[in-house]
Formats: sequence, C-alpha cells, structure tokens
Amino acid sequence: MNTIDAQLFAKMFLAGAKNLESKKEWINELNVFPVPDGDTGTNMTMTIMSAAKEIVDIDEPNLENLSKAISSGSLRGARGNSGVILSQLFRGFTKAIRDKEVIDVPLMAVALEKAVETAYKAVMKPKEGTILTVARGVSVKARDLADAGCEDMAELLAAILAEAEAVLEQTPELLPVLKQAGVVDSGGQGFVEVLRGWNDAYNGVEIDYTLEEPAPAAEKSERTQEEADIKFGYCTEFIILLDRPLHSRQEKDFKDFLGSIGDSIVMVADDDIVKVHVHTNDPGMALQRALTYGQLSNMKIDNMRLEHKETLFKKAEKEAAEQAAAANEPRKEAGFIAISVGDGLNDIFVSLGVDQIITGGQTMNPSTEDIIEAVEAVNAEHVFILPNNSNIILAANQAKSMVKDKDIIVIPTKTIPQGITAMISYMPEMSIEENVANITAEIEKVRTGEVTYAVRDTTIDDKEIKCGDYMGLDGKTVLAAGSDMAKVTLDMVDAMVDENTELISLYYGSDVSDEEAEELLGRLSRLHEDCDVEMQRGGQPIYYYIVSAE
Repeated sequence: MNTIDAQLFAKMFLAGAKNLESKKEWINELNVFPVPDGDTGTNMTMTIMSAAKEIVDIDEPNLENLSKAISSGSLRGARGNSGVILSQLFRGFTKAIRDKEVIDVPLMAVALEKAVETAYKAVMKPKEGTILTVARGVSVKARDLADAGCEDMAELLAAILAEAEAVLEQTPELLPVLKQAGVVDSGGQGFVEVLRGWNDAYNGVEIDYTLEEPAPAAEKSERTQEEADIKFGYCTEFIILLDRPLHSRQEKDFKDFLGSIGDSIVMVADDDIVKVHVHTNDPGMALQRALTYGQLSNMKIDNMRLEHKETLFKKAEKEAAEQAAAANEPRKEAGFIAISVGDGLNDIFVSLGVDQIITGGQTMNPSTEDIIEAVEAVNAEHVFILPNNSNIILAANQAKSMVKDKDIIVIPTKTIPQGITAMISYMPEMSIEENVANITAEIEKVRTGEVTYAVRDTTIDDKEIKCGDYMGLDGKTVLAAGSDMAKVTLDMVDAMVDENTELISLYYGSDVSDEEAEELLGRLSRLHEDCDVEMQRGGQPIYYYIVSAE
C-alpha cells in the first residue's frame, strides 16, 4: 500500500492529535525561560483537537470534507503562536489534497511544500529555530525523496519523521536562547509528535482514537448552576407547634429522618416550637412525620425545578431582548476588545471604554474562535483588538482575516500596560487612521516589567537562578532575580527607569496582599522621587507585579 485514502488519513490525523495530547505537559515544560507559563503544548493540543472533533463527526470521509474540517476546525480553534502556525500548516496541506482521491508520495511532497509556504506567509517575521524550521526540513526531505522516484509511503513517512527529529535537535544552534536554556524548540517538538502519530497510524500501531478533551474550566463553572440536575425538587418549610418539648433522642431521630428523604436541612427547636427547612421530593412525608409531634403552622412548599426553569426562561428572554435591541441600534464608529485576566485589570479596561473582555493571557491563550465571537458581540464599524500578549497577536490577526463584515484593527500590544496605554491614547475626534498611527506610536514608549517565579534551576543572562526564586522580566530579558520578592521588584524597576521616565505604574496580582503592595509603593515612591508612582490592584495570576515605565 503506497497511498493514503480518506479513511486512513482521518486515522492518521487523529493519531497525531492523540499523540500530541499525550505529550502536551512535557512540551509545556520545554520553556526557554523557567517561568510557570509554558503553554505551547496546551495551545497546540487545543488547536489540533478543534480539528479532530470536526473529523469524528464525518460519517463518510473523503479528502474534500476532511480537508474542510481540518482547515476550518484548526483555524477557528488556534491558540497561541504555535497553534496558529500549526493551523496554517494544516491549511496549506489540505489545500493540496482536498480535490484528490488518495495521497501518494508526489502529492505528499506537494502538500508539505504548500503547508510550509502557507505557514511562512502567515508570520510577519519568521524566525528560524522554530516549528517553521522543522516543517521546512520535513518538506525538503519529502521533495528530495519524491524527485528521487520514491513510491513507498512507509519509507517517506519514516524518513520525514527522522528528518523532523534531526532538525529539531539543531534548533538550539539556530536560536541562542534555546541553547542557553538547554532545550529544543517546543513548537517544533509538538510538530514532531504529530508526525509520529501519522507514522504510527499508517503502520497499523494500535491507537485509542477516543477524544476526551475536557471543556474549559471557566466555561464549565459559568454553566454549572444553569445545567445542574436538582436532586430534591421541593423547598419545604414549616413550624411545628409542639404538644410537648422534644427530648434529644426525638430531635436526633427527626433530623435523621429528614436526612433520609432530602438535604439542605435546617432545624431549630425550643420548648414550644420547631422550625424546619428541608429540600425533598416528598414534602408529604416530612409533614406527616412532623404531625406526630404537634400541629403545623406557616407551611410553605416551593417547586424549585419550576422556579429554576422559570429563571432560565426569564434569563433567555432578557438575553434575546438585549440582542434584539443591540441589533436595532446603529453601529457606533469604534469598539474595543481586550484580552485580560484578573478582575482588577478587567475593571480598568472596562472603565477605559473596552466593550468586550476576553479572559486570557499567559497559560490561557484565547482561540481564534473566541476572538471572532467577541468581535461579533461588538456593535461597531471598526473594532480594535488589544491582544496584550505577544503570543496572542497571531490569533488576533487570524480572526481579522476571517471576519468580513467589520473593519478589524489589531493593535500589536504585547503587555497589559501597552493595552492600557492604547485605550488612553484613543481620541474619538481623530480618524481611525490617525488613531492607529497615534496608538501604535504611544505603545512603543511603554516599557513593561513582570515579576514571577522560577520553576527550575537555570542560568540566563549570566544570572544564576534557583527554582523558587523571584524573577523580574522585561520580555525575554531577566532584569533581576533573587529570593526576596520586594527587592527583585525594586531592582527590576531600577533597571527599567531612565532619565526620561515620568510615570511608574504597578498592578499587583492575586497572590500579593494589600499590605505588601502598599509597603512596596512607599519604598518605590521614596526611591524615585522624580517620578509619579501609582499602584492599582490587578488581581492577575502568575505575575506578582506588572510594572510599566513611561
């Protein structure tokens, strides 16, 4: 067998997805910096799983419907730079095979070439030593074999996997930061795992193709109450006017009985009365037992299932009315979307005029689909997207290319402070073009530092860092490190500030107390008397402080 038909290709793709999923935590740990935000494996897994889920819904696969499912699913599910690049590789690959019956060696070579071409075009400044380099090496190897007359698909797949592994091992020589950290490129490793899955499936390795990707925790928590199955449906309350006081054994027996027929039990007894509250499916049983102790008063029984459904119905009605009202309103000139995490930071963006907050950032990059949904919810002709993270800019640009009825403007904000500056810099009286130019210029003036902790021992920028140490980072540069968080933060700010700095802004995270933040604010104000120093609660995870110097 030297060709791949649609059914086999579907299995190969799913095997690649499953293999990547099984290695995602290991790939996450292939982080250049020893910070707790490695998410390449997670991003690539969620991207490929989005396509895999589309595949399993196809009853009669052919290369055309498989190509559409893979391309659409991965594009919309793409997260992070590595996920976006992976989706573009799939997009290019499927363009070459979608109108074919089977894939042979020459077509595989063409498809891999198209994959690499498409992925390179999607990245404004392609960097070697990354997943792109690994993919290109695979493409060149496939072309060499095809031109040499190879017709054996098993030979080709084994050869391109071996080539991918070889190129991956060379990535530290192409990117000095990889060599310094002692790791290979994490995105390239993820791509190797996909190819390994393809090779295994083609050779008949037994693979569990069941997809078990869990729903995101945030989405699950928002829906839990709405979708909960109410175990006991009647909220039952009453008062017993006692014939005689209950002794302790009777009180315990009655409480145990209520526990056998329901939950949420509250029972308060004194000499004359007993007040009872219980959720049960049989209020009559509770009332009958109560009657053995005396007369009943103030009886109240509510059907919680009906109340719950009525609440959901009213909520749905309200949402529909709001959507209808929004649809009838004329579009405003400009709207704003910001990616942010932390209730304090979210509040700041909303106060500055952001229409939609997408929860995300380090370790939780939103997908292209998430961004598209936010765009659809903003009733504006021009929609500004503030990624506020360098790993989200590609997904934002991908969303831009997929939205046709609105003008999408991606401002390449790489940090939260840049996003805040972008919002402050927007001037309604200016044209959209003038605002874009002005905002882009202003965010370039913002220098950002972030304080987090190390997850492993390492040496970076001639600084010896121990696992658990605090680190002050400016992008990919370690400005300060040590065991004292306050000192590391102060040293980081010292390294950021120069004679032109006028404003220092700090946003403290969820793991910093108000008292710690106030103390640090005082110390910074005394050390930098020539600057305005301000502090706000950000509530962000992972980063104890986010600091901007302007």
